[in-house]
Amino acid sequence: MGKKCYPKVSEEYQKAVEKCKRKLRGLIAEKRCAPIILRLAWHSAGTFDVKTKTGGPFGTIRHPDELAHVANNGLDIAVRLLDPIKDQFPILSYADFYQLAGVVAVEITGGPEIPFHPGRPDKSDPPPEGRLPAATEGRLVGSDHLRDVFGHMGLSDKDIVALSGGHTLGRCHEERSGFEGAWTTNPLIFDNSYFKELLSGEKEGLIQLPSDKALLEDPVFRPLVEKYAADEDAFFADYVESHLKLSELGFADAE
Repeated sequence: MGKKCYPKVSEEYQKAVEKCKRKLRGLIAEKRCAPIILRLAWHSAGTFDVKTKTGGPFGTIRHPDELAHVANNGLDIAVRLLDPIKDQFPILSYADFYQLAGVVAVEITGGPEIPFHPGRPDKSDPPPEGRLPAATEGRLVGSDHLRDVFGHMGLSDKDIVALSGGHTLGRCHEERSGFEGAWTTNPLIFDNSYFKELLSGEKEGLIQLPSDKALLEDPVFRPLVEKYAADEDAFFADYVESHLKLSELGFADAE
């Protein structure tokens, strides 16, 4: 894989990124909203299609049409939470802003520091619905579905498992997904407990979706689950790589 070539941004823009990052830390800590902010960043980026080079982390998720996609239920809350910060930094693209917020959400909850490269342009046309992973949609969501969805993004099996570990943050809400409950006992701490809970089996009060269980049933996914459950440093290292890849889909293509 060639080295990525990132667009140059002005010194003023870079200073705004750093100042915005500080403001985001304060907001996310105060509102305890890291899970939904991370979900917004993921869902913004995860619409990328590697074949058509459409979709991706280019700010379109702020538009009502994209927020209305079933997979984005509740993300209008995240957009509204972030708007007052974005208003302070008109120089920043929404595309950069939402991905920066995702990086901060991981960091502020004890997760690894993820490199951030600015320069994403805002695009106007939302992608079609149906490009994001389905929790169930009334069908069995197994490893084939996960590979199909993440394959369209150009992501690997390792990326699928590492990014699934981000469910250590947050919980499901019945009115949004049809499921209720958190994946871990402390949904505001970013660690490797998602994988530990997955291996330990279902417990009262915690949730395991069909897409989570698929990680245990697949012969390639399961060894990675076991590796990350046993070694948080290994999970963090792979998560950084996968999150960075997700946040830059369609941006700064390799030379």
